[in-house]
Amino acid sequence: MKKQTKLIPALIALFVVAALMGGLHLASRPSPAAGQKSIEVIVVHSDKSERTFHYETDAQFLGPVLMEDGLVKGEDGPYGLYIKEVDGEVADFAENGAYWALYEGEEYATTGIDTTVIEDGDRYSLVYTLG
Repeated sequence: MKKQTKLIPALIALFVVAALMGGLHLASRPSPAAGQKSIEVIVVHSDKSERTFHYETDAQFLGPVLMEDGLVKGEDGPYGLYIKEVDGEVADFAENGAYWALYEGEEYATTGIDTTVIEDGDRYSLVYTLG
């Protein structure tokens, strides 16, 4: 019986900490900026060749811009858009562990493509990656 009485306060404390961390995450994430923005997207193919695409947009998130242009194709999944094809090249994870990695600047993106907030002058990369 003593184990149960110690477990309940521990679970409550864990829940409170998780709620605080979630609130902190929501409060600290960038909010979309309105207005015209200029961005650059670099595609690195499986053969290491690169193509650069420039966009002028008033969109707030990256995914819709690239989907509308036809640069990326994919399917909706539990975490948003799962990119399957970029610039005509398919990455098939089931076949060889390949996927399209999204980078913001030089850093691996911490958000999915359809929740990545666009800021004027941002530079993104979509890199064919073997898992």
